[in-house]
Amino acid sequence: MNSPHIPVLLKEVLSVFEQSTGLLLDCTLGYAGHSSALLEQNDSVDLIACDRDDEAICFSSQRLLKFKDRARIVKSPFSEVFSHILDGETRKIRGILADIGVSSLQLDKNERGFSLNSDSLDMRMDACNGVSAADIVADYSKEELERIFRDYGELTNASKIAQKIVQERLKSPITSAKQLRDILSEFRVFGRSVSVPTLVFQALRIEVNDELGELRRLLKAIQERAKDGLLSNCLVAIISFHSLEDRMVKEAFKSWARDCVCPSELMRCECGKNHSLGEIITKKPLTASQDEIRLNSRSKSAKLRVFKIR
Repeated sequence: MNSPHIPVLLKEVLSVFEQSTGLLLDCTLGYAGHSSALLEQNDSVDLIACDRDDEAICFSSQRLLKFKDRARIVKSPFSEVFSHILDGETRKIRGILADIGVSSLQLDKNERGFSLNSDSLDMRMDACNGVSAADIVADYSKEELERIFRDYGELTNASKIAQKIVQERLKSPITSAKQLRDILSEFRVFGRSVSVPTLVFQALRIEVNDELGELRRLLKAIQERAKDGLLSNCLVAIISFHSLEDRMVKEAFKSWARDCVCPSELMRCECGKNHSLGEIITKKPLTASQDEIRLNSRSKSAKLRVFKIR
């Protein structure tokens, strides 16, 4: 069964989990590109995967049928995946994978409203829940819009962009991605090889789906279980696509690897220097090869970081 989405850094992900046995957790199932390849590679692993996109779940359920009882899918935000793990399963987890990106199908489907060329303006991962990007553009105050464009798009001219949107929505409702893209066409980002509409759309998508909150809660959930000794000898692999996500993963892994947790102002350690949860496997993030980028341009911004819980 062919996938409508090309999984990024697939060779690298397979290499990370090549020797794994036991239970793998795919926190971001999507169209089962990574999951199916991991199950094909190693018949010594079982898999639990989650997603909140009904279309992706329906497709992946069919794709993973051939693996029978080796694969289980649950509908859930990835931050809540552990709530779906049965008693006794947590201790069997030897790998956790999260691909924190939008699938190609979501980007390309006109009605999902993720693309700059869409006729809609939705951007919800779960189309049944929450506010859409159109709702945010219509209802957020100028200050709220400025906040998300500054914090999630890292736009230095966020105030002017927010003011422009507020002015334009007074003239007529902004209901399509194409309409919003055209409104933003006068703005420029200096010193960066990315357009203002792309960064505004990134900011809206993050706000709609609480993407950074989701990642933060997932990292916290992993940390809590690791501290409780429930994830022994477990590899954690996270693929991010922009600096906000990558920074969060990088800092979490550094924190997990730290032996000493004493305040920096102390002259000497008083905590016992025994707080490390494991080790960082990737000192620098793994990125796509030129061959992969040629086949899938969307892999260019992908970064994979790996941590091993002891």
